[in-house]
Amino acid sequence: MARSPYVWGIDIGKCALKALRCRMSATDPRKLVAEAYDYIEYPMILSQPEADPVELVRTALTEFMGRNDLKGDRVAVSVPGQSGLAKFIKLPPIEAKKIPDIVKYEARQQIPFPLDQVVWDWQRLAGGMEESGFVIDAEVALFAMKREQVYKALAPLVEAGIEVDVLQLTPIALANLVMFDQLPDPQTIDPEKPPPSIVLVSVGVDASDLVITNGLKVWQRSMPIGGNTFTRAIVKDLKLTFAKAEHLKRNAVRAEDPKAVFKAMRPVFTEFASELQRSLNYFTGADREAAIGRVLLLGNATKLRGLTDFVAKQLQLDVKRLEKFEHLDGPSVLGAPAFRENRLAFGPAYGLALQAASGAFLQTNLLPKEIVADRIVAAKKPWAVAALLGLLAAALLNFAGVFLAWSTYSPALYANANKEANSVKQTSSAAIASLDLVRAKRDEAAAQQRYLLEVQTRRFQTLDMLRAVESLLPRDPPGNVPENPADRRELHIDRLDCQYFPDLATWFTGAKQKWEETHNSVGGGPAAAADPAPSAAPATDAAAGESLDKPAAAGPQGPGWVIEIVGHHFHNEDRHRPAVAEQFVRSTIVQSLLGKGDQVLVSAGPRAGQRVPVAGLGIGHPIIVASSVVRDVKIAKAQPKATAGDQGEPAPGGSTQEVKLKRYDFTLQFSWQPTTPGAPAFSPPAADTSPPP
Repeated sequence: MARSPYVWGIDIGKCALKALRCRMSATDPRKLVAEAYDYIEYPMILSQPEADPVELVRTALTEFMGRNDLKGDRVAVSVPGQSGLAKFIKLPPIEAKKIPDIVKYEARQQIPFPLDQVVWDWQRLAGGMEESGFVIDAEVALFAMKREQVYKALAPLVEAGIEVDVLQLTPIALANLVMFDQLPDPQTIDPEKPPPSIVLVSVGVDASDLVITNGLKVWQRSMPIGGNTFTRAIVKDLKLTFAKAEHLKRNAVRAEDPKAVFKAMRPVFTEFASELQRSLNYFTGADREAAIGRVLLLGNATKLRGLTDFVAKQLQLDVKRLEKFEHLDGPSVLGAPAFRENRLAFGPAYGLALQAASGAFLQTNLLPKEIVADRIVAAKKPWAVAALLGLLAAALLNFAGVFLAWSTYSPALYANANKEANSVKQTSSAAIASLDLVRAKRDEAAAQQRYLLEVQTRRFQTLDMLRAVESLLPRDPPGNVPENPADRRELHIDRLDCQYFPDLATWFTGAKQKWEETHNSVGGGPAAAADPAPSAAPATDAAAGESLDKPAAAGPQGPGWVIEIVGHHFHNEDRHRPAVAEQFVRSTIVQSLLGKGDQVLVSAGPRAGQRVPVAGLGIGHPIIVASSVVRDVKIAKAQPKATAGDQGEPAPGGSTQEVKLKRYDFTLQFSWQPTTPGAPAFSPPAADTSPPP
C-alpha cells in the first residue's frame, strides 16, 4: 500500500500522551503543516508510587487509536534521553570513504556494551571541510540504546497495533525542532561564522532535557530536576499529599496563600538555575568559540509564575518560553484551545513529526533493522503469493494445451511425412558435406598455385639475402689491406646452412640463453674469458671498445628460416683487444645484422636497385650459438720475389713460409623471413608445413 504524505509524532511522556499529525508544506520546504493533534493526560503521573505505568500507557494508547486513524501514515516515537547514549565525536583528518570504518571503531570504544546487544546509529553533522576526498574538522553524532530497552519501549505500541517507523531520543527530537524552527538551514550556515547557540530546556516530570545547538554542532545532557521536584518541595514544606501538592503547584496564583507556595518552591528555582548555569559553564569551557544567544524553555512546568524571570536574572541571558513555533502552520490545530493550553508540551512531538516527514537535519533511527526487514517481507508477501498463483495458473494452462495436443496426436497420420522429412534431411546433409569437401580442395589448390607462382620471387629473395650477408662482412679499405693476416678485418666463412621452421619462436626459445650471452657488453663472451691476459696495446677497432646496444629480447614469430654461418677469424692478437674472438664477431657481423651497419642493395621488387635496412629483407635476431677458444695455428704464406697487385699475391717464382696466427671459430645463426621490400608480405599455404629445399 502506498504511503500517505502525513506523519505522526508521538511523545509518550510521564504526565500525558502528546501527538501531532503533520505534513511538509507543498510550497515552502521550511514549513511543517499540522493537520491534527491529540493530548491525553493520564489520571495520575506515571512516577507516582501508586501508579501502574504499563496500564496507564496502554489505556492512553487505546483511547488514542480509537480517536485517530494511523493507516498509511509514518509514525515517529520518542524515548527519554536517559534511556540511550548520545556522543558527538570530532574526527581526525580522514578520507571520506573511511568515515564509516572509524565510526564503527569509535562505537566499540564509546558504547559500554557489545554491539550485538545494542541498537545504534550515526550521522555526520554539518560543518567541516572536504577536499579531494579528505575531510577535515568533521564531527559525527553517535546514538545507541540497549536492545532490550528498545523492545520494552516498543511493546505498548505494538500491542496497540501501531507500526513505528522512527524511534528517536527525545533530546535529538528537540535538537531537530530548534534547527528547523529557530535557526537557518544548516546547509546554508557558514562554519567560519556560525550564529549564536540556542539553549533549549525542556522541563519534564522527573528530569529536564538540555539541548544546545548553533545548527552545526549539538550538545545535550539531562538535568535531574523536573516538575515533580517542585511538587515534592511543596509536599515537604506544606505537609500535603502528592495529589494536592500537584494541584496547588498548577494553580499557585489562585492558592489561599500563594506566597507560601512560592516560598516552598524557591529552593528548587535556585537549584534549577544553578544546575543550568553549571551546564552552560561546562559547555562554554569545552567549546571556547561557542557563544550563547538565548535560552528557550519548554514544558508545562515552565508555566510557573516567575520561573522564566528568575532564570533570566540568574543567568544574565535572554530567557523566554517557546510559546510560538515559527515554522509550524495549521490554523485548525494551532488555534484549538487544548493545543494552545498545552503548546509548551508539544515540542518533542513537533521534532518527531519533522523527522518522520524527512524535514529534520538529524535522521538517525534506533528502530531495529530486523523489524524493518520483517515489515518489508510482510509487505511483499501478498505480491509474492499473487505472483506464485499467476505462475501456477500459467503452468496449468500450458500443461492443458500440451496435454490436449498430445492426446490428439496420432503417429500413423504423420508416418509418411516424417519418413520423407528424414530422407530430405539426409540428402541435404550429404550435399553440404560434399560442398565443404570441394571448397577445401579448391582452397588448397589455389594456395599451392599461388605458392608456385612465387618461386621466382623467392629466388630473388634468396639472392638478396646472400648478397646482404656478403656485403655486411667486415673488410679493410681497398688499397689498405695489412700484410699480416692477423691485422686484417676479415671473417672467413667456412659453411652456410639453412633450416625452415613453421614457427621461429620455437627456435628462439631454445636459443634464448645464447641470445643473452651474444648481446652482453664487451668482454662478456666465453671466448674472451678464455684468454684473460691484459694488453697495453690500444684497440684497433673503436667500436669494440664501447658497450654494444642490447636489443629487446622479443623473438621472431611465424614461419621462416634460420640461416647458420660457420666461420673463423685471426683477429685475436693482444694488440687488437678488446675486439678479439667473440667480441670481434659481435662488433662486426652481429651489429650489421642488427641494422647498425650499412644498408643493403635490393635486386628485385618495387624497390629494385635501392638500398634498404637488413630488416627490410626479413633478416634479424643474430645469435652466436657456438664459440671456440682462441688457439694457435700455423698457415703457409707465400713469399713473393716481387709483389703483383694490391693484394700481395706472389709473383711467379716466389717462396712460402709458415705464419703463426691465433684462430677463433664460431657458429652464427640469424632468422630470415623472406621479404621483398615494397611488396605485400607472402605466406606459404597452410597445408605446406615443409617447403621444398
